Amino acid sequence: MFSQVSLSQYPGAIVVGAIAPDLPIFVFYFYSKWVLRRSEREIWTEGYWHPRLQNIVAILHSIPLAILGAIACHVFNFMEGKIFCLSILLHCFGDLPVHHDDAHRHFFPFSSYRFISPFSYWDPNHYGRWVASVELAIVLLASVQILPIFTHAIARGAIVAINSFYAFFYSRYYLIPLLRKLGSS
Repeated sequence: MFSQVSLSQYPGAIVVGAIAPDLPIFVFYFYSKWVLRRSEREIWTEGYWHPRLQNIVAILHSIPLAILGAIACHVFNFMEGKIFCLSILLHCFGDLPVHHDDAHRHFFPFSSYRFISPFSYWDPNHYGRWVASVELAIVLLASVQILPIFTHAIARGAIVAINSFYAFFYSRYYLIPLLRKLGSS
């Protein structure tokens, strides 16, 4: 499906589709943290599991809905929508193997099944440090590959922002604690 079109024609659809499934989570987190002043524990053990938020997240992480959206956009020759849906689909396939306790309902609305992976992108009890390292490397390598394709400043800015986000949080939660631990031993 991607081979029929130059990806540089649709950078917005690719970037927005890649981050759209997680946008409600980011909005929820920043609103809870900075407006409501909730603790990390309260955010992730109570607020995150609220049914309304979980339903929004399920819709945006739904593999069947992304496929149906891509097919509908293909039928109506809406290439940007098709690329957007395929980008969401790639995001979902990337999520499946790296969510343990926080697995999404990727088959919503046909099923509420959650694939519980043995790996987590954040939880050290489920190889989170290793998975985060691999994820960061993949994001950085992919960015090096796609940056030359996108000439639009907004698309390039989004790629730089995503990389900065990954690097910041990886450093904050994995690299700095590791260096502190090594320094104290």
